[in-house]
Amino acid sequence: MKFISYAHRGIPSWGLITPTGVIQLATPEVPSLRHAIETGRLEAMGQAAQGRADSTPLADIEFLPVIPDPGKIVCVGHNYEEHRVETQRDKTENPSIFLRVPASQTGHLAPLPLPPESTQLDYEGEIAIVIGKAGRRIAQADAWQHIAGYSAYNDGSVRDWQKHSMQFTPGKNFNRTGAFGPWLVLRGEIADGQELTLETRLNGTVMQHATTAMMIFPIPRLIEYVSTFTTLEPGDVIVTGTPGGVGARRQPPVWMKPGDRVEIEVSGIGVLVNTVAAEEMGA
Repeated sequence: MKFISYAHRGIPSWGLITPTGVIQLATPEVPSLRHAIETGRLEAMGQAAQGRADSTPLADIEFLPVIPDPGKIVCVGHNYEEHRVETQRDKTENPSIFLRVPASQTGHLAPLPLPPESTQLDYEGEIAIVIGKAGRRIAQADAWQHIAGYSAYNDGSVRDWQKHSMQFTPGKNFNRTGAFGPWLVLRGEIADGQELTLETRLNGTVMQHATTAMMIFPIPRLIEYVSTFTTLEPGDVIVTGTPGGVGARRQPPVWMKPGDRVEIEVSGIGVLVNTVAAEEMGA
């Protein structure tokens, strides 16, 4: 089962995606995908909807970020060795962590804006995990039980703003630069610890390719670490890091420009697709 958040005629909703459309699952009691996760109803509602007719054709919906309103978006930096080396970062005993805000996210097939303040918009293909069960100081042995499911993420980075100081916040939080989608795949459909392949393509050219076996800090370690300093809540998102091959570290650098098509593919999940568009001043 694949679950999406979407809008139809400007009204946000959520549901189960099919090859031709969406089966709407939103109710007054369970108005959002995040709420379905929080109340433990997600899988049961999906199972009950199997075989129902589509509510809305795919052509009539706007994909929203998988979780449009997460309480926390926790991002991990330099979590693949190739990327750590290309950025000339020292090895560390603990993950490098920064945060995104919900307004920095956008959905599958939505325009990825190049802000007028920059010419250095970079791609970062990543795997996102969505928390399904609250916890604090979660042991690695218990970490998988706290995952609701998985998706793809493009941690779009405005590099010149990222380099304004030692911390990353401005360059990682321009509006709608972090694409999240296309959908949520439940934990039960991907075996705990299964090796996943992550690939980023820009205009059809492979720019990044790695597997989760190449992570410096695997998913259970990330959950353990993050849950030590903050309580993880259902619907929270952990974006697990990008492999080597980012545009900023190529010679010459490769920056995304209007009209470019960027795809993030994760095995067992799907392909997140966005096209870059120039953002108008004041948007």
